[in-house]
Amino acid sequence: MELPNCIKIILTFVLFSIIANMKSTGKGGKSKKAREAKLRAEAQLRAEQEEAERLERERLYQEHLAKLEAKYQVERESELAELHSLEQKFLSAQQWKMDYREQAKWEHYLSCDGTPDPTVPQEINTFMSLWRDDHDEDIQLVMEKEEVVLNLIEKFEYLLLETSPDEITEKQRDQYLGFILQLQDLLHQKYNEATQNLLKTASVYEDSETGNMHTVIKDKNSTFCIWVNLKKKARLRNFVFQGAGHAFDLPKSLALSSVAIRVLHTHYDHLSPLWVQCQGLPRQEASHTKDLAEHPEDSGQEPGEEEEEGREEPSMPAAEETSSERRKESVASLKEKSNNTDDVKETEEKTEQNSDTLDVPSQEEDALLREEAGGREEAPRVADLQQLLPLGGVYHIDALQLPPQVQDVGDWSMVELLDVGLELYPYSPEEAEDGTQAAVQITLRLPDNVIYFQVPVVARWDPAGQQWRTDGITNITHEAEEKSITFGMCAFYTVAFLQDAHLNLPYQAWELHPTGVDEGLFTITAVFATIQIQIKDNQCMLSAVVVKEEEVLSHITGKWMSPFALRAALKRAGVNIFPAEYSPKYVPVPRKVSEHLTAGAAKDNDWSLYMFSGEKVQTLKLTETSEAFSEELKEESEFHSTLYHMLKDSASSEAMDKVGRAGFLFIDSVYQLLLATRVLAYS
Repeated sequence: MELPNCIKIILTFVLFSIIANMKSTGKGGKSKKAREAKLRAEAQLRAEQEEAERLERERLYQEHLAKLEAKYQVERESELAELHSLEQKFLSAQQWKMDYREQAKWEHYLSCDGTPDPTVPQEINTFMSLWRDDHDEDIQLVMEKEEVVLNLIEKFEYLLLETSPDEITEKQRDQYLGFILQLQDLLHQKYNEATQNLLKTASVYEDSETGNMHTVIKDKNSTFCIWVNLKKKARLRNFVFQGAGHAFDLPKSLALSSVAIRVLHTHYDHLSPLWVQCQGLPRQEASHTKDLAEHPEDSGQEPGEEEEEGREEPSMPAAEETSSERRKESVASLKEKSNNTDDVKETEEKTEQNSDTLDVPSQEEDALLREEAGGREEAPRVADLQQLLPLGGVYHIDALQLPPQVQDVGDWSMVELLDVGLELYPYSPEEAEDGTQAAVQITLRLPDNVIYFQVPVVARWDPAGQQWRTDGITNITHEAEEKSITFGMCAFYTVAFLQDAHLNLPYQAWELHPTGVDEGLFTITAVFATIQIQIKDNQCMLSAVVVKEEEVLSHITGKWMSPFALRAALKRAGVNIFPAEYSPKYVPVPRKVSEHLTAGAAKDNDWSLYMFSGEKVQTLKLTETSEAFSEELKEESEFHSTLYHMLKDSASSEAMDKVGRAGFLFIDSVYQLLLATRVLAYS
């Protein structure tokens, strides 16, 4: 049947519409592809143009660097010559120090105060010989002589630190080190002799309440505590030394024995430097920690390389032999060295640059290891003195054998004399009811003049290995408010409290600005403290140490002393802001500098960043707030051979005029502080 004309017309219209749409779609697809191709071509062209522009900028920048390098090479010799002329001020300071030492030696000779001159070996030997032959001294007399001995040791260490190589021979250095060891050994020997004299008459001073004898004798250098078990009653097994804050709790076997417990706290540390010597490392700084505010010629002691493990401890000898055996070996080696100076070889310090962790586990980990070992022999845990710094002196904790006591026979007092010296009590730990060893419990009060920013590590001295170890110390409890630490020991040890030497590094900020002619204020903002140091001529003064918005360490603030003495005082007080050669293992090292002419804080836009490669210095374009580091040079800056010339290039004439007029003693003091703190590297 034939369709109506209207339907034919409609179908024809629909057919033409479909064909038209199909043609339109085909044309649109080709147009889109063409546009995309055009965009890709344009993008590629832009990328090529940008790359060409970048290469051109790089070429121009390299040409600029080449011109600056050529100019730097031309000016380098003249800059170094100028630097050498400036270094004459350091030679002037050295000459002043030489004259000062000669004057001090002459004044000592005129004083005729009876103390020996450390530069005259005959006087030192005579002093030690006379004191060694005096066996009737008590604790008070030993403490008085202790002040003299520490002053002598201080003078020896000052000579070793301050004397230039052309003023002292290697043989003299070894001789001075030998005298230091002999004086330290003799001082401890005298404490043992005085203790023995006291124990012989202990029954005369027995306490009316307990029947035992106890006493505390202290001065600024030492605290001597002793308890003598005369009645041997089990209920009297613990005791607190009033006035010192130390205490102990003994196992039952000791409470029933003829034993004396001595706690000798020396506020100095004569043991840690033996570790340095045992490793064959150069003795870089002074070792003892006597208060030097009144004697400005001293400095602190830096430890050296890593120690060896696994040395066996000796059996229990007499106390004198225990303390002096290794010292005598050290003295003997020094004497041998001084007789063979041609064979002396310089020891190089080797450190691992990629290690940033301490290989000594914490005492909590120590306890876990011992528990997991199930009673097996524990491995020695050696304290690394490169990372851990002994603070607060040394606590000699001993159990001593009681000598025969005085007996009253009619009108006579009789005592049996034994020519054995002071003997250690042969103590071996007993087993408790649960099968474990009953340890001696000790409580030690932390010194008030030391800041412990963290809970200190308790370590015991190993005389065989000449090192501090953390094994053998258990159940440690720290009481922050009482400033005390309680712990257990399986034997009687000499202990010390150790703190991370780098916990105040890197510095948060630092600033050095003038306060007058040859005067300045050096401020360091460390992690836990802010330290302000005034500098005037050849002296320094600790203005303030602020911890948590509170000023601390009043005993060393406001006193003028040498830079070496200030360094020792701060390290001794727990504020160690003095990096050592091995410190890069533990601390990162960025850098910064700013010109500052007037008192007060520098403005934010006054700061610049510099990079020193060891050969040349350049000003960097980046700022403190830059997201990434870049070595790109700041506009209109140049290369220089020294930081001094780099600052001179951009500094004002007024600033350089002040630098030129600065006195050589002031310059030397600033130099010593900057060298000790290394703020350019550790900020």
